[in-house]
Amino acid sequence: MGTSPSQVRTAPCAAGRRPVPRKGGEPLLSLRGVTLRYDSGVRALDGVDLDVFPAERLCVLGANGSGKSTLGSVLCGLLAPDEGEVTLLGERVLADGRVDFDAYRRARRGIGLVFQNPDDQIVTTVVEEDVAFGPENLGLDPEEIGRRVRREIRRVALDDYAKADPTLLSGGQKQRLAIAGALAMEPRAIVFDEPAALLDVRGRRSILEVMGELRESGIGMVHITHYMDEALSADRVVVLDHGRVRLEGTPEEVFAHADHIRDLGLEEPFPARLSGRLAELGVGVGWTCDPQELAASVAAVCAHAPAPGEKDAGPATAAGEGGRQAAPAEGLCPTPAPARGAGAEEPAVLVDHVSYGYADGIAGTPAGSALDDVSLEALRGESVAIVGQTGSGKSTLLRLVCALDTPDAGTIRVDGLDTADKRSRRLIHGRIGYVMQFPERQLFAETVAQDVAYGPTNLGLAAGEVSRRVAEALALVGLADKADDSPFELSGGQQRLCALAGILAMRPETIVLDEPSAGLDPRGRIELESILDDVHARGATVVRVTHSMEEAAEAERVVVLDRSRVLMRGTPAEVFSPENGRALAEAGLGLPLPLRWALRLGELGVDGLGRPLTTEALARAVARRAGAARTGGGAAKGGEA
Repeated sequence: MGTSPSQVRTAPCAAGRRPVPRKGGEPLLSLRGVTLRYDSGVRALDGVDLDVFPAERLCVLGANGSGKSTLGSVLCGLLAPDEGEVTLLGERVLADGRVDFDAYRRARRGIGLVFQNPDDQIVTTVVEEDVAFGPENLGLDPEEIGRRVRREIRRVALDDYAKADPTLLSGGQKQRLAIAGALAMEPRAIVFDEPAALLDVRGRRSILEVMGELRESGIGMVHITHYMDEALSADRVVVLDHGRVRLEGTPEEVFAHADHIRDLGLEEPFPARLSGRLAELGVGVGWTCDPQELAASVAAVCAHAPAPGEKDAGPATAAGEGGRQAAPAEGLCPTPAPARGAGAEEPAVLVDHVSYGYADGIAGTPAGSALDDVSLEALRGESVAIVGQTGSGKSTLLRLVCALDTPDAGTIRVDGLDTADKRSRRLIHGRIGYVMQFPERQLFAETVAQDVAYGPTNLGLAAGEVSRRVAEALALVGLADKADDSPFELSGGQQRLCALAGILAMRPETIVLDEPSAGLDPRGRIELESILDDVHARGATVVRVTHSMEEAAEAERVVVLDRSRVLMRGTPAEVFSPENGRALAEAGLGLPLPLRWALRLGELGVDGLGRPLTTEALARAVARRAGAARTGGGAAKGGEA
């Protein structure tokens, strides 16, 4: 089937913009009229035409279920389409629907793939042996294999874990291991399927740096991502929708279709969103997705405005963040949870001087310790975000809180019940809901509806009540039309929502989520936040691990873990303060993007913006500053940040 006439490919070119750039030479990977159907009859790809050139980074965007991962599997030779023509590294592997298996085998030797879930491609029990697995299968000399293994382990910063068991690594560390294994084969082309979904801020930055290095080496890259800002540094962007290419062009050309992008369940990159909001507030800046251009424009329109005094700066700091004044964090060292006076309500979760280590230990951590003297609490009805670099102990902490493991030292109490007590653990499992880092591990039934029904059924509810809860939970997460589908045919993001629906159907008093937004498209992340806000508003305690500083800034309290210990904790305004910026960066994290922009604009002379933690707070602070520049007066007082 040919490309759909409804496709909008490089539409901005019709308005006089330059055409989509093509790298020199023949394409490394080429698809023509490719269609792929699953057994259920769904067209995962529908008439796709696509080329990937040497030294090109092609970014593939699309909502969950749009066909991105399927496209990646076709481009690296793991899936053969039903129709069309496929040429991989000069090998015509599919022509007129006929598969050439020998050509596929030859082509796959030069194409790398990093899966969305790193567990799917880890095959050994030692990190360095896993990196060596691919080169060994290429029949390389042992000395060359060793050289490649050392180089790639160093590239992804896993030197201290070379002898470790991969199963004991964090999700983010496993992802870095998978990347090292793919790069060790020195492919001519490589497909990255959501490589940064489980990585901390430093890890995501390092992946983009690796891609830059690979591009300089002439390697063609396909980068599948849900992070729009990652697409800004790509050579070309393709947007999929229901298996079809809907938009294609440079990042500027594609994101210029703002309405179309939103209709497809995506969002603009941060500079484009900010410039658009500033225009709505009457600030004289044009639309752009170029961060340097936007910063220069804001600096220009805010020139000559007197800096507001301390009284004027106050609202920009507090009003947009729930009225909280920014203050220094509690400290850059582990501190015990606040002492509770007699008669104080028992917290929903209390972690008191907890330590935990894996039996085999992991190189690079003290005595194999995953948690070291950790204390924190979550009050009833409170939302708490836990952040930290990969391997800092976040997932281990959640397993302990959910009474799936017990601490080596210290105490954990959930609703006043000690997790070390076997009888209490059974009660805890009925009161706390846990959404794992990899949701497919908790999916098992034949249909989505049956999977969601499992928890409520085990609670002994009547069949009618179970059905009602299942329907309500599926509607809440947007999977009502998938009730009869197999959960294993859902996209990674949809599986995460299915797992969440199963927990919500049980209506737990406390819900614990490990990276709940990983693998979700922008619309899915917005819907997830709405779901969690609704659950929280109903009185549930919400504890979540996240690598997004922006998500953490929406919580009522933030706990920062670093190398198995509590680095700092407090309100978002207390933790995400400029004073803590360096310590957070050293811990592999950072400040939320709006605050980083405010600080950057301050360096360009746009001071007095306060400490905004949301895009809206930043936009309003800039609008006040620009208004002061127009009138020649001080910043408006009492305005909302």
